[in-house]
Amino acid sequence: MSDTPKTTQTPVNLLDGETLQLHLASILASVPDGMVVTDESGKIMAFSRAAEALFGFRAEEVIGQPVNMLMAGRDKANHDNYIGNYLRTGERQIIGKGRVVIASRADGTQFPIDLKIGEARIGDHFLFTAFIRDLTEQQRSELRMQEMQSELVHFSRLSAVGTMASALAHELNQPLTAVANYLEASRDLIDSPDPETQEILREALTEAARQAVRAGEIVRKLRSYVSRGEVDARPLSLSPLLADAIALSKLSRDLADIPIKLEQDEDADLVMGDPIQIQQVVINLIRNAMDALSNTQDARITVRVFLADEPGFVAVEVCDNGPGLTQELRENIFKPFATTKSQGMGLGLSICQTIVEAHGGTIRAITPPEGGTCFRFTLRKDAAKSVS
Repeated sequence: MSDTPKTTQTPVNLLDGETLQLHLASILASVPDGMVVTDESGKIMAFSRAAEALFGFRAEEVIGQPVNMLMAGRDKANHDNYIGNYLRTGERQIIGKGRVVIASRADGTQFPIDLKIGEARIGDHFLFTAFIRDLTEQQRSELRMQEMQSELVHFSRLSAVGTMASALAHELNQPLTAVANYLEASRDLIDSPDPETQEILREALTEAARQAVRAGEIVRKLRSYVSRGEVDARPLSLSPLLADAIALSKLSRDLADIPIKLEQDEDADLVMGDPIQIQQVVINLIRNAMDALSNTQDARITVRVFLADEPGFVAVEVCDNGPGLTQELRENIFKPFATTKSQGMGLGLSICQTIVEAHGGTIRAITPPEGGTCFRFTLRKDAAKSVS
């Protein structure tokens, strides 16, 4: 019986250079989102088919070029600093995190993208892979939803203003009419030297003053009634709330490319509050910071969350490196109609103060030693979690 000769097969090396090139080419041709691979100097090494359709460049036009040619605004200028800072310190500003930035097509048009960057270390060198998704349609839909919500809020405000105006007119009519009558009578009696007439004059002026005080009390009570809304306070986590607030602050804004850094202590996350109202406070503060940075080079915003000095409270701080506040504005910044914006009504910070104080916290403006402005407000910690 003769033995059948055995065939020896040489295993295929799946990690050889040719196979890797074919595999990479397959990925670049099929990945649904735009994909750009760069080296640690920021030069483009690979450019997917989806990226070609997204940016309007052919791969051969961008290979070897600096990746910031695909960026716009401050991200274009700051990209190399981000990579250099990461290689020096290991601090992740973009790498490993999702971020909304403004990109630029071959024809110069700018558009918003969701940018996620991963890293790979090969020996002593790094490769960075960017996954890019066009947010134009998403932001257009979100903007329309915001416009619809703004129209609804505007209608509600008009209704509330009409109701309050009617209430004020009704309530103030009687005391103000009395004030006018007493003052007219006093005018007729003021030149009389008769002591009895002088006494009547004194009583009329006293009653006019009393009615004026009464009118002021009516206004204060109505204002208290309007501002003392019910707060739906419940335990909530600040981390996702702040992330959403930062993203919403960038929608439909000319200054959406200003970098916003979030710094949060792990033990300062769970608080008691109404998530919609707290988010509105943060959005107002971030948008105010953006407006303050419109003419600032290397503009940046930092949102910090930490345990407040007051026991049982968490502090949230929104800081910018803008020109800061004047002493006069700092003293009146939370008063209604106090504003530095030509198109602003000066109600945003007053509303923020009303919301924060309704939650049992405080809000104030701070000028850091390094300049700029910080707005800091406090919220009660979730007592149940604190005890456990």
